[in-house]
Amino acid sequence: MDIEGFILVGGASSRMGRDKARLTLQGRSFVELICEALGQVAGRVNLAGAKNVDASLKIESVADVYEGWGALGGLHGALAACRADWAAVSACDLPFVTGELFARLAALREDSEAVVPRQRDGRLQPLCALYRAEVCREAARRLIECGERRPRALVQEVRARVVAWEELADLTGASLFFENVNTPLDYENARSRFGDE
Repeated sequence: MDIEGFILVGGASSRMGRDKARLTLQGRSFVELICEALGQVAGRVNLAGAKNVDASLKIESVADVYEGWGALGGLHGALAACRADWAAVSACDLPFVTGELFARLAALREDSEAVVPRQRDGRLQPLCALYRAEVCREAARRLIECGERRPRALVQEVRARVVAWEELADLTGASLFFENVNTPLDYENARSRFGDE
């Protein structure tokens, strides 16, 4: 496959109060759920930005090049480590993404350097997207060296295919794809959807 997957796990999880990547739904960690989704399009899936890797996950970890640079730094780290033409990335707090979602995004890559979905509320979701590794790695490096920290800035720097919400809405589970689990209340709501106690 010409796609490598990356789960961005380098955040501080300050609002959650504990590592979001290790949270579970129905006995499976967020990382395991996202890894399964990315695995539908990627030949290999890695953790990007992990400080302490749980060996039981059996997933390779790659370090950030610009440590402490936030989400754009994590995205750059994934792109710098990518050995395929394309990187499929997901933040670790998006446990409802699916293989169908990534397959749809991958199918829309023609003539573009990034494929970035738009959420139902109209905002771009650059942390659940596909990026042509070489082009986007250099663009991210230039942005970081200019002091930029926002991942959305990368989308504006490259030839991006923005995927309208309506192009994804027919997929099973679409209403939850971009639901971030950032706080204990978010996690409680996510668990209740799955019937977890």
